[in-house]
Amino acid sequence: MSTAQVGQGLEAHGVQTSKPVHFNLSAASLYEHAIRRREGQLAIDGPLVCRTGAHTGRSPNDKFVVKEPTSDAKVWWGKVNKPIDLQQFDALRRDIIAHLKGQELFVQDLYAGADPEYRLPVRFIQEFAWHNLFVRNLFIVPPAADLENFQPRFTVMTAPTFKADPARHGTRSEVAIAVNLGSSEILICGTSYAGENKKSIFTVLNYLLPLQGVLSMHCAANIGAAGDTALFFGLSGTGKTTLSSDPDRQLIGDDEHGWSDRGVFNFEGGCYAKTIRLSAEAEPQIYATTKRFGTVLENVVMDPATRMLNLDDASLTENTRAAYPIEFIDNAVPSGSGGHPKNIVMLTADAYGVLPPIAKLSAEGAMYHYLSGYTAKVAGTEKGVTEPSATFSTCFGAPFLPLNPNVYARQLGERIARYGSRVWLVNTGWTGGPHGVGSRMKIAHTRAMIKAALSGALDDVTFERHPVFNVEVPTSCPGVLSEVLDPRGTWADKAAYDAQAAKLARMFVDNFKTNFSDADPKVAAAGPTI
Repeated sequence: MSTAQVGQGLEAHGVQTSKPVHFNLSAASLYEHAIRRREGQLAIDGPLVCRTGAHTGRSPNDKFVVKEPTSDAKVWWGKVNKPIDLQQFDALRRDIIAHLKGQELFVQDLYAGADPEYRLPVRFIQEFAWHNLFVRNLFIVPPAADLENFQPRFTVMTAPTFKADPARHGTRSEVAIAVNLGSSEILICGTSYAGENKKSIFTVLNYLLPLQGVLSMHCAANIGAAGDTALFFGLSGTGKTTLSSDPDRQLIGDDEHGWSDRGVFNFEGGCYAKTIRLSAEAEPQIYATTKRFGTVLENVVMDPATRMLNLDDASLTENTRAAYPIEFIDNAVPSGSGGHPKNIVMLTADAYGVLPPIAKLSAEGAMYHYLSGYTAKVAGTEKGVTEPSATFSTCFGAPFLPLNPNVYARQLGERIARYGSRVWLVNTGWTGGPHGVGSRMKIAHTRAMIKAALSGALDDVTFERHPVFNVEVPTSCPGVLSEVLDPRGTWADKAAYDAQAAKLARMFVDNFKTNFSDADPKVAAAGPTI
């Protein structure tokens, strides 16, 4: 669509500007504006390369939920959902609108949710052309006929160059992501990291959908040749995007989904993949998107003369990203939907090196590990930090959960029971010792184990219960040596394994007791034994 008349088109949102307002521009048009405004550069093979400045990732400590009457009793207030009062939000809104008055603006009307029954119409009003392309890539572009009378149910106003005032706006810093569930608005300021747009809408869907009986999930999903749907849960760095982008299976989506009585559906129309040290050999489908017109690359290092990318360069950040439409993956599912999942895979990258590479979970075990949301990051470079760091992120997405975690866990447990889904715990982390001693699990082994689980090849093999982690471990798996399946057997020092396993088990138990003392006793009993 073409540029709107100066100052027109956004009156319903209280936004009046003396500069042009661009509505629903195509990718090519947004490229032109981004380059004209020097927001990004064109790389040799066609992607748009942009930098986010000081903020190269989300700012979770700067995210707030407005404390207002319609949602107050439902929101899980605390560390994740920090309150901001309505007066402070209104002041921030007035000041952002005043700031936008002097800006050229870019607007996209998009859908969040592939299922028409549950989709959320969202209007993004943004300062940057490249942010507008980002959301166009990540969400679902409506048909032209839908845009003629588009009525947003949520509005996102993004003003990266406006700085919040903690004294006036009740924020922690100059950055703010403020979600008002009552007025259906989100304000983002002080940060150029485009991922805040994506995750703020995910937060909203995590509030709205469970109240409609739909389980919202931070997971990837794909479909096999037999029509079998699989879900992949996992925190950043566990391989969720990599393992779900399987050339032998069709991709529904790589990050956010709903599970209704009709099946699974993608919230998004695109993918947001990490690109650091990406290779054509290990991840051919994702790698190919970094060489396409339309892809937005965040903080990827590029040679200024040749415009060649260096995907191995982490000098700006380890969190380099590619945002691209899902149709850039050749075998993506056009409808963004699938049936009820036959298999659910919970991924963890255990840097302690003690979890089995694959294990089967009971329904109670699935709820336990879903509530735990465990992974472990490698030891940092800071002086004195020599051990891995455990992370427990409830439902594999704690920063985006407005409701009590038990709401999501109960809905997952009910669906596993109703549809007979099999659940697997897969460790993509270390084997033979912790990080620094052992080695990273070979991706070829992980792919073979997941293929066996999804195909039913593990249905008839023998399983043994792990004495510490209380999960069922297969004694054999096609394409994988049997010794790989036994984590203790891969350690040269068996006593060291036992000590490390006991240490991690204690972390699990302590985390669960601290955060889920009200959980079903059967679920609590499905965790590690100490």
